[in-house]
Amino acid sequence: MCNNMSWSPSYPILVSSKRRHRSKQSKVQIYRLSRKRCEEEDVKKDMELMNLKLYLENRSIIEENEKLRKRANLLHQENLALMSELQNKFPHLDRFSTTLLVLLQKH
Repeated sequence: MCNNMSWSPSYPILVSSKRRHRSKQSKVQIYRLSRKRCEEEDVKKDMELMNLKLYLENRSIIEENEKLRKRANLLHQENLALMSELQNKFPHLDRFSTTLLVLLQKH
């Protein structure tokens, strides 16, 4: 939070009621501007913090995605090797039949 809300005039305040009224009005306007500025700074800091959190979460998701992509690639390679081995065992079967045979053996 911003704590620089104090205000002191650098000019003498005249005794006339009009002047005093303007001075009070001026103090209120300056206080409101200072308060608004502090609120804007707080919002900016909150946005920066949220942005940092989202960035770190995004990096984490990207890293996990890379790991899963590598794992999927390894499984695909293993699947191709097993399919090749199966086709070598049963050369008379086409690829569709080999896949069907594997599925039937699982049940």
